Amino acid sequence: MKACVFCKIVNGELPATKLIEDKKAVAFLDINPVNHGHILVVPRKHYETVMDIPGKELGKVMEMVPPLAKAVTEVTNADGLNVFQTNKPCAGQTVPHVHVHIIPRHKNDGFHFGWRQGRYSEGEIDRMQWGILKALGE
Repeated sequence: MKACVFCKIVNGELPATKLIEDKKAVAFLDINPVNHGHILVVPRKHYETVMDIPGKELGKVMEMVPPLAKAVTEVTNADGLNVFQTNKPCAGQTVPHVHVHIIPRHKNDGFHFGWRQGRYSEGEIDRMQWGILKALGE
């Protein structure tokens, strides 16, 4: 995709502070980090969301995560770590190219998800399960 910033990084058209790369994925430091050491791991091939990427290709992207997580935790002396992936703008995806965030966390760093906890009403969880299984073709 011509206008995709991550495709341009993968293709060497834009500079990036790359960490590791192979035939399927590239990892680099985020230029707008939540905390120093914030890493992005992207597939070389353009896929807009996790719903678009084949599982095997996503698996190749995810293979990079454990060694990078370990290294950045050590280097930043992080107290914890977030690994997450977002899809579509309402979920926080700002670049429409699949990417995994690895964010070193420190006590009182001020970053939070602001998650709300909801509850299912009577029978609602069973209807949700049925709907998802039906969509999966089960």
